Amino acid sequence: MSSVAAASHAPPRAWRELWLITVGHGLTHWYPATFYLLLPLIGSELGLSYSQIGLIMTCKYVASAIANVPGGVLVDTVGRKGLLMAVSLFWIGFPYLLIGFTHSYLMLLACVALVGFGNSLWHPTAIPTLARGYPERKGLVLSVHGMGGNVGDAVAPVIIGAALSYFTWREVVVLNVVPGLVVAALLFVFLGSMRLTSKAHETQTVAQYVAGLKDLFRSRSLVMLSTGSAFRTMTQAALLTFLPVYLAHEMGYSPVWVGACLFALQAAGFAASPVAGHLSDRMGRKQILVSSMAATAVVLAAMALSGGSPLFIALVAVLGFFLYATRPVIQAWMLESTPKNMGGSSIGVLFGAQALGGAIGPLLGGMVADAFGLLATFYFLAATIVIANLFVFGVTPRGERNS
Repeated sequence: MSSVAAASHAPPRAWRELWLITVGHGLTHWYPATFYLLLPLIGSELGLSYSQIGLIMTCKYVASAIANVPGGVLVDTVGRKGLLMAVSLFWIGFPYLLIGFTHSYLMLLACVALVGFGNSLWHPTAIPTLARGYPERKGLVLSVHGMGGNVGDAVAPVIIGAALSYFTWREVVVLNVVPGLVVAALLFVFLGSMRLTSKAHETQTVAQYVAGLKDLFRSRSLVMLSTGSAFRTMTQAALLTFLPVYLAHEMGYSPVWVGACLFALQAAGFAASPVAGHLSDRMGRKQILVSSMAATAVVLAAMALSGGSPLFIALVAVLGFFLYATRPVIQAWMLESTPKNMGGSSIGVLFGAQALGGAIGPLLGGMVADAFGLLATFYFLAATIVIANLFVFGVTPRGERNS
């Protein structure tokens, strides 16, 4: 079935839900994208080393890793998916408001940890809900959801970079809480009572869940995809932490130009996401993942070799195209490889593993930067994405079949 045909057969309400959830997803990425742009300013104000800057993001990802699996349990045992998404979005945005009032490094770590807890609810709720609603077009629909994240990642640095020309970073984080509150309210009003289409899978008892959990962890694809995705997220998290720092500290870019470079990275990812999702529906998940990750490794190595030159900036957009093409494909493959009634938990495990990778990546990247210079971090990132690809390559094609 083509995407046009799928659209013609989808009820209007279903498409309204898709786009509202996509907008909400965009906001869950808007706030971290804003924070990445603020990191050089916060680091300078507080006098932080590269390792301390990396530890900020490590703290966020550790909290997310801890909360993701319990979040998946909550999603699989609670029927009101829209309410969970509204709570998640509020919980992500509000701690960033608190950051604007802190002058303590420890309080800063506590606030980003709260963000990690809130973020753990979004993906285990939204991704299985969308996949269940569009079973024949998982890759494409999840890529649309992923595009929302790319828009948030791309637009936030541009707008916030411009705002920093007129406001302090503390004033910016206070103003920035408004869009999250508005969209969280819309999710609560329009989707607060939304449940999965199939009543048989709305909720399940604890006993049913425990039985399903045994089947879930028998999946070799679950282990291999989660581990590979952890290394991929290690690459992404360290890149988003230290690319702005490199552009600001080593290349002397202003916040406006740093924001423009991050926009190029995410805009390319926005373009890649639906292409990769559609091709994975047609050609298979494994082929798209392996080729995209291999290209990512090549581009990262080229960036390290060309550091400080105009070619480095040009490669940022190329990197975004291949790096972000993989996200919806991994999610679709995971849902196809695990039991349907355990969708929230399987995505919770996936994002828990990704959070662990995200926790380790910035810290190790900061240690590499402190020891060998910021440019050496890009060689480290090329190595991590190669390792990610090895795990994906080890998943058998059988995992691509619809469950």
